[in-house]
This record gives sequence, C-alpha cells and structure tokens, in this order.
Amino acid sequence: MKVKTPIIIVNFKTYEEATGKKAVKLAKICEYVSKKYDINIAISPQFCDIFQISQFVKKILILSQHIDSIYPGPYTGHISPLSIKQSGAIGTLINHSERKLDLEKIRKCIELTKKYGLISVCCSANVNESKEIAKFDPDFIAYEPPSLIGTGISVSQTKPEVVTKTVNEIKKINPEVKVLCGAGIMKGEDVKKALELGTVGVILSSGVVKAVNPKKVLIEFAESIK
Repeated sequence: MKVKTPIIIVNFKTYEEATGKKAVKLAKICEYVSKKYDINIAISPQFCDIFQISQFVKKILILSQHIDSIYPGPYTGHISPLSIKQSGAIGTLINHSERKLDLEKIRKCIELTKKYGLISVCCSANVNESKEIAKFDPDFIAYEPPSLIGTGISVSQTKPEVVTKTVNEIKKINPEVKVLCGAGIMKGEDVKKALELGTVGVILSSGVVKAVNPKKVLIEFAESIK
C-alpha cells in the first residue's frame, strides 16, 4: 500500500485520554485536521479500540501498536497480524521502545506484514539498529532515541545531526525505506525541522494525546508542513 507523505503518526499508547470513547473522540479530531489541511495523519490506538474507531473514522490510517510474529493458532494472549487487519488496522508499529523485540522477531513481523498486506512502521533506538532493520525492508523506520521520549525535548531540535545520519545510513542500505523521527515532538517547528533533516514525517504521543487542546496542536503541526 502506498502511503502519502509527509505523515504524522499519533500513538495513543495506553493513556486514559485516548482510551475507549475518548479514543474515538481523539481519532475524529485527527481525521478532521487531516481532511481540512489535506495532510496524512495516522493513529495508533490500543488493540481493544481499533474496531470501534474503524467504525467512526474512515479517512485516516489506523495502525496497531504491536504485533507478534505468529500465524493464527494456539497463542493465547498474543496479537496476530490477521486479527489487527480484520479489526480495521491497515498496519502496525513494530519494536517501539516500550515494546522491544529482538532482530529475528522484527524480521518475522515484517515478513508477516507483507504476507497480510499491512504497513510496517519499525521503531529504532539508534543508527546501528536502524541499519539492521533496513535490511528487512520495512515500509518505514521511525528513529526515536528512548532518552527523549515523553520529555518534551525534541529529537529534531537537539539531535539534528543524528537524525540526518540515520536517514543517510538507512538510505545507503535500502533507498526504498521511508524514515520518520520521534521523541519530544511538541511544536510545529519540531515537525518542520524533522522534514528539513530528510525525514518524511514524525511519530509522537503525549504532545497531542495529553494536550489541553489536541486539535489546536494538530493544526499547528499541519500548518508547519504546508
């Protein structure tokens, strides 16, 4: 599936502000801004909210927060790629810093996303991990230094040289992989800077989910892209 860029991915995590009915409300806000400003916004809600969100929101991409490298079968408590697809997701995050996987499991997960026609957004903590993941041919690699996640300190502002190096090293190995960055993205200028450094978008969470006015924040992001 071809994904329009630039793209903003909003990770709902397990925040109360993005759970159940509140998840649907936030998804609708994301869809409104996406349509009004003609920018691509994807959301990554909790597993239990994917189906209900998919019934109300039709114009933005829904990503699972995780999958396990399994086929349908006797795997109690696991998340199968088929289940998230049939629930309404079109792709998934893989290897988020809060849900780390080893390289072999990452490879298998990417393999399964291709089998089921799902978009793969693989998170990486550093340049070396990014290079290894690029060999598996995911759709996106999202560079997120764990030390900055949730701090409000933007990776694009504080580590611009690392973002650029990550983009360049990934492209050397696999020019087809699209690169995102995340961690501490809070303002429109953070998004604008990320794009200037060679990424095709950002992944963020608390900057939107826990904002007093999520719509206002998303509009600021959208206007920074235009």
